[in-house]
Amino acid sequence: MPFLTALVLGVGVLCLIDLLLTVGVIRRLRTHEEMLAARPVASPPIMLPPGAVIGAFSAVSTDGVRVSAETLTEPALVGVFSPDCPACGDRLPQFAERARSFPGGRGNVLAVLVGTEEEVAAQRRALEPVALVLVEEYGTGVTKALRVEGFPSLALLDGHGTVLASGSTLADLDALPAPA
Repeated sequence: MPFLTALVLGVGVLCLIDLLLTVGVIRRLRTHEEMLAARPVASPPIMLPPGAVIGAFSAVSTDGVRVSAETLTEPALVGVFSPDCPACGDRLPQFAERARSFPGGRGNVLAVLVGTEEEVAAQRRALEPVALVLVEEYGTGVTKALRVEGFPSLALLDGHGTVLASGSTLADLDALPAPA
């Protein structure tokens, strides 16, 4: 009987120690969770950041207008979309709505569609009334000049080819950085 009592007490002490260690681990995990939540997570840039200057490019829009870095002499709104991008389906109508009221009209709005003519036909029809539409392969033309890394990519440029704001949502364009 004393042996059984000692065994039960030993198991009880072992369980108590295990419980204390578990509580300590949970506290430590909560501390780490708070530290991780407090640290801002920077997403990789989707294209040139604000302050960068776009590279050289030359293209002809779907309605025959020649467009290049040199012809962008006024502030411009640029959107880069792909037919394979689910988020592009959501952002394209928002971009078109913003383009409708953009200062300078459709001549100051570039919509770049990455894909073949057949793949981008629906997007082209939606954007041509409000923007100069360029159809190109990824990594050429405007996508190369803006160093586009994902879709959709949106940018606001000044009249000298400097990126004022960029990102994947229109809210990113509304959050202009403070002047330096």
